[in-house]
Amino acid sequence: MSFAENLAAVRSRIASACARAGRDPATVGIVAVSKTQPAEVVIEAVAAGVDAIGENRVQEAAVKRPLVGGATPWHLIGPLQRNKAKLALDLLDLIETVDRPELADRLEALGAPSQRVLPVFIEVNIGVEDQKSGVLPVASPALVERILGQCPHLRLCGVMTVPPYDPDPRRSRPYFEALRRLARDLERRFGLSPLQLSMGMSEDFEAAVEEGATLVRLGRVLFGERRIAP
Repeated sequence: MSFAENLAAVRSRIASACARAGRDPATVGIVAVSKTQPAEVVIEAVAAGVDAIGENRVQEAAVKRPLVGGATPWHLIGPLQRNKAKLALDLLDLIETVDRPELADRLEALGAPSQRVLPVFIEVNIGVEDQKSGVLPVASPALVERILGQCPHLRLCGVMTVPPYDPDPRRSRPYFEALRRLARDLERRFGLSPLQLSMGMSEDFEAAVEEGATLVRLGRVLFGERRIAP
């Protein structure tokens, strides 16, 4: 199947999940995760009308984005090291993985001279897994407070998570529900507008949509099996 056919099939599955949850499918965006995919495949994704391109590594985005062009926004969905923050700021439209005060401070310092306001999500380690990045749920209010109070050039507009892996998507559902509850709590506590919920991948995106996802990050179900990284 072509990318456009895969995208149409995914949109149909999202529409069905939204119907089950009483939601409007227009409230769910698709981030096409283009890790290891060449620029010509990403161009096809942009032409097909995905809502955003998601890259795990800043270095990979640096190679591909100049070749792809177009107005589709690019998100960083992988961990960001402080020494790659300037390159990320130059290349990307939204960073979904702000997970510690030091990173927020670094992005603020880099954005302030140009007065650029960068949209960001905080990444939450919702399963409290030692091997994963992300702020722990209990520490997320302090990170939000830091961004709101000390980082005027960052605009907090969402939360994201990667739940513990399980081949059964039903077991991801409690983690998606937990992120939604956390987002609602943060909104109330800090007087925020509704936060976007970036959650759900190829294996479990329908459950994520049923639990309130506004962005799903999809690779294999759109592009096919991942290519071997160079």
